[in-house]
Amino acid sequence: MKVSLIIFPGSNCDNDAKIALEKLIKAKVNMVWHKETSLPKTDLIVLPGGFSYGDYLRPGSIASKSHILFDIIKNGKKGTPILGICNGFQILTEAKLLPGTLTRNIQLKFICENTYLRVVNNDTIFSSRYNNNEIINIPIAHHDGNYFAPDHTINELEDSNRIIFKYCDKDGFVTKTTNPNGSINNIAGIVNDSKNILGMMPHPERAYDPLTKNIDGTKVFTSLLDIIL
Repeated sequence: MKVSLIIFPGSNCDNDAKIALEKLIKAKVNMVWHKETSLPKTDLIVLPGGFSYGDYLRPGSIASKSHILFDIIKNGKKGTPILGICNGFQILTEAKLLPGTLTRNIQLKFICENTYLRVVNNDTIFSSRYNNNEIINIPIAHHDGNYFAPDHTINELEDSNRIIFKYCDKDGFVTKTTNPNGSINNIAGIVNDSKNILGMMPHPERAYDPLTKNIDGTKVFTSLLDIIL
C-alpha cells in the first residue's frame, strides 16, 4: 500500500503515524510537505496530529488552505481513503471534507489521557476489523476536541450511521460523565457521506505496540488492508 502522509508546520505525530503504518500494514510511506501542489500515486492519505501553524485562528484553519489541500480534496472526492487524526480531523472539518467543527474542550484545558471508545459502526474501511460495539481504549491529547455541529447535521450523522466512535466507559455506556471534552453525543470519530474519509480525535498510532501494553488502535490501520486484498 502506498501512503501519502502530510506534514504541516507544527505536525508532531507524523513519525508516530509513519512507523505504525510501516509496521502494521507494510506501507510505503511518502512524507509530503504541505507546500507541495500534488500528491504521488497513493492508496491512502493521512493527516497526522499536532498543532499545525500553532493552532492560530482556529485549529486546522490555516493548514486547510495549504497548497497540498487542493489535491487532497480532489482525491477525497474521487474516493481515495483519507484518515485525519486529531489535528488531521480538525483540518478535514476546516476543509469541508467532514461536517461540523472542533471547538475548545468544555473544561478549557488541554487533555492528555487514555479514554474508552465504543465502536458504533464497524461497516467502514477504517473499522471493519473491530466488532460492532467493541470497547477499546485509545489515548487522546487535545485542547480543541469538542465536536460541534447543528442539530440537523448531528441527526443526519446518527441516521446515516456515520458516527464511528463514541466516548464511553469501560462497560460501553455512553453518558455525559464519560465525555472527556464536551463533544455532542460523545462523538469521537465520523466519516463523510461516501465513508472514505475518517476524522477521529483519539490517537490510534499511539496504541498499536505491545511494548506500550495497549494495541487497541491497531485495527484502525489493519482494517485498511482489506481495500487492497
